[in-house]
Amino acid sequence: MAQNLKINDKVRVIAGDNKGTEAKIVKIDRKNGKACLEGIGMVERHMKKSYLNPAGGKKTIHVGIDLSNLKLVEAAKFEKATKKTEKADKKAKKGAK
Repeated sequence: MAQNLKINDKVRVIAGDNKGTEAKIVKIDRKNGKACLEGIGMVERHMKKSYLNPAGGKKTIHVGIDLSNLKLVEAAKFEKATKKTEKADKKAKKGAK
């Protein structure tokens, strides 16, 4: 894996059925090298009746796309909150009143 992809990164699918589509990463499974994308790779699983699920029925789950088939378009913004910025925000709010 050449890129270090993270949750909330915007990526483009470069291979497979969904080639060319852009989506946001919802979940990453680093052990298996898969990423779940928002709105892509949704599959319905049929659930058997059981004690925990007495009605049975269908359940929609994400099927992961291999990380090698993704290209980073836009990285998620990471803003680190510091004490200085928090104090400046509080002063600005007091001054605005």
